[in-house]
Amino acid sequence: MVNDRNRTYNESYVQSTGRKEPERDFMEETAAEVTEPVRRNDERGREGTDGAGLGWLALALSILALFIWPVLLGAAGIIVGFIARRRGAGTLGAWAIGIGVVAIIIRLFIMPFYY
Repeated sequence: MVNDRNRTYNESYVQSTGRKEPERDFMEETAAEVTEPVRRNDERGREGTDGAGLGWLALALSILALFIWPVLLGAAGIIVGFIARRRGAGTLGAWAIGIGVVAIIIRLFIMPFYY
């Protein structure tokens, strides 16, 4: 084995394949830690688009809960609203949660006085 302290990148350096490496014009080290990681799906500019469909579904369930099956649809609207908020649709999820809670409160505490 060659003395590793004297090895440099020049014409006398022979790789393990037996070929001579051409002389390099520059000596440069690069590191992966310095560069930005490669992203498969560029998520810049797409904030909130993943949960928008769930947000609209939650809002629809909560609004329907005001008219029919308030406990069932209201609870479904609240649950889907929380999922939508976690996926980026914060405003739609919050409205769905609020309307679902109002529908359940109206059904359980206010409607019994009218029957």
